[in-house]
Amino acid sequence: MTALPALTSTGTNIATTTLPQHPYTIQPPHTTRHQDQTRPINRDSKKPNLSLKQISNKTSIDPVVSWTSSISRYCRNGQLHKAASHFTQMRLLEIDPNHVTFITLLSGCADFPSQGKSLGPLLHAYTRKLSLDTCNLMVGAALVDMYAKCGHVDLARLCFDELKVKNPVTWNTMIDGFMRNGKIREAIELFDEMPERGVISWTVLIHGFVKKGLFEEALEWFRKMQVSKAEPDRVTIVTVLSACANLGALGLGLWVHRYALKKGLMDNVKICNSLIDLYSRCGAIELARQVFEKMGDRTLVSWNSIIGGLASNGFTEEALEHFDLMQKQGLKPNDVSFTGALTACSHTGLVDEGLKYFDIMERVHKISPRIEHYGCIVDLYSRAGRLEDAMSVIQNMPMKPNEVVVGSLLAACRTRGDVELAERLMNYLVHLDPGADSNYVLLSNIYAAVGKWDGACKQRMTMKALGIQKKPGFSSIEIGCDIHEFVAGDKSHNKAEDIYSMLELLSFDQALCGYVPEAMAKDMLGNG
Repeated sequence: MTALPALTSTGTNIATTTLPQHPYTIQPPHTTRHQDQTRPINRDSKKPNLSLKQISNKTSIDPVVSWTSSISRYCRNGQLHKAASHFTQMRLLEIDPNHVTFITLLSGCADFPSQGKSLGPLLHAYTRKLSLDTCNLMVGAALVDMYAKCGHVDLARLCFDELKVKNPVTWNTMIDGFMRNGKIREAIELFDEMPERGVISWTVLIHGFVKKGLFEEALEWFRKMQVSKAEPDRVTIVTVLSACANLGALGLGLWVHRYALKKGLMDNVKICNSLIDLYSRCGAIELARQVFEKMGDRTLVSWNSIIGGLASNGFTEEALEHFDLMQKQGLKPNDVSFTGALTACSHTGLVDEGLKYFDIMERVHKISPRIEHYGCIVDLYSRAGRLEDAMSVIQNMPMKPNEVVVGSLLAACRTRGDVELAERLMNYLVHLDPGADSNYVLLSNIYAAVGKWDGACKQRMTMKALGIQKKPGFSSIEIGCDIHEFVAGDKSHNKAEDIYSMLELLSFDQALCGYVPEAMAKDMLGNG
């Protein structure tokens, strides 16, 4: 393990080469600690004569508290340069910061890492001079968190290792730092080294997997948590429900719902919102309705969840009714609310209604349309067969269209056999993401659908020349709360022989019932 970078006595640098420099200036601590922090200031000196100091003296409030409170306000607003300036003025007045002052500044650096990358190391140097970085648990945890969130996870580990005493907070902070920086193996190894693992430690690890999109791993560690007899709390439940929603694991989600009911956790708004999202994504919209209707307090997120769920499941009228009812109950719609309303309109071809909501969003509610909203309008026109209007939206939207927005129109071109427009769209897609295999595959399929095999072959050859390989799609199924995934021709499953035997039996039954595969049917019709 490498040693910590050298810290200068003036507190102006933590690493000579690896960390960015920034014109922050922090007054170093005095050799002799100042005792009388509220003594009158010499007005003839060059030190600043600040009103905050005068107010502190008059009201007998500890000046450290007053200054730290002011610094905290700047940190919360992301004004770290003002916080640093205030801290320097505080030192010029010979007011010594305490551990809360440093925790406040370090937390600001962690919350706004683009600024914190420069200021954080300076603060670390200052705490090192006072031995707070190794002897104070809260300052040590704040340093670990700051470096991890600024992307310097190795420095975070060095700070963690140098702590003379560690508590669960410091362990959990370091595990979270590893997870957020993609150091999965290191996070698990550190988790295994923990002397005691509480529910928060388990939740930190599971949450890290969910944040990285490793939903199956998250559920696997949730099962390990249950085996360890650690009892999930509200945060654990919300995290696990998020993993279930992304995997479509309805069975496990139902189990978690029953657990929340048993433990009396259904008064928690975040759990209810997560359940609405889960059931909506799994197509169990009636269960989502039940959760929503039983909620005592509904937040804007609650309304957005049910509106989006109803919209994505084809209940357009009900989704728009909830959109209106939400406003009648005093909640102002945000950009997510309008995404739900626009989705509802696009799924049932309500073009005029969708355009009205888009106009109201911008003109009445002063919400600037985001790419998601333009994507909804493109999808609205595409589903209604107004492909040129959809193309016009793409060409005139104020931001660069992504492959999802243009891809929805390309899919509509395939449905309607509009090869010319698909070729124009391909120019956009290649410019946006030349390596996206789905763009070439979609255009190839469009050519094939209208019998232009030369065009289809050309697209496949282009993919080969560019070294683009089609990513295999996969299907998943949940059996007994376990998720099983398959790709085309997959024989890796331990019950592959039984699965293929069943497929053969189903194919035979379909043939007996008169089913003819699509490709064979086209050949028969063509020959006829």
